[in-house]
Amino acid sequence: MLNRRDAFRGLALTMGMVSVGFAGPVAAALPPLAWTPTALDAEQARALDAIAELIVPKTDTPGAREAKVPQFVDRTIATYLPPAQADLLKAGLTQVDADARAAHGVVFAALKPEQQAQILTRYDQEAAAARKAWKPRHFFSVLKEYVTIGYFTSEPGATLALNYDPVPGEYRGCVPLAEIGRAWAQ
Repeated sequence: MLNRRDAFRGLALTMGMVSVGFAGPVAAALPPLAWTPTALDAEQARALDAIAELIVPKTDTPGAREAKVPQFVDRTIATYLPPAQADLLKAGLTQVDADARAAHGVVFAALKPEQQAQILTRYDQEAAAARKAWKPRHFFSVLKEYVTIGYFTSEPGATLALNYDPVPGEYRGCVPLAEIGRAWAQ
């Protein structure tokens, strides 16, 4: 027979496990940001960091995180964008976390890469549908644009991902692309 002391001990252990179960994996899965956001809050910055790395992942060239693309986007939101577009991106990054919590119970940055890709694929489809229907731009198409600009104007993007030659040599027309390698526009 269960006495009161054993019941309270079991309840305390259960509550402790529940609290660790919900807070522990999320806190452990989210490494601290390597930069301090200026326009975004911490959750938005984490979502941006994860999204940028999914858009431009590390391969034989550095990814978006190594090229400091999230910092570029944050700085762009803080200093360059009109308030309406800045608010669109901030609200979109907040929505990413809300959708991740609704679907999987954790924030976007804590999801597995395939779960993150599933959410971003849905946003990409929504953005394409909005474009076809002549609706206002979806936040994800704006975000992809700034991530791409940030990456290819960064030093790693311009010098390693693209074939950047600041002082080009002689002009040779009709050269096979295989002979040139990577190029600015293909």
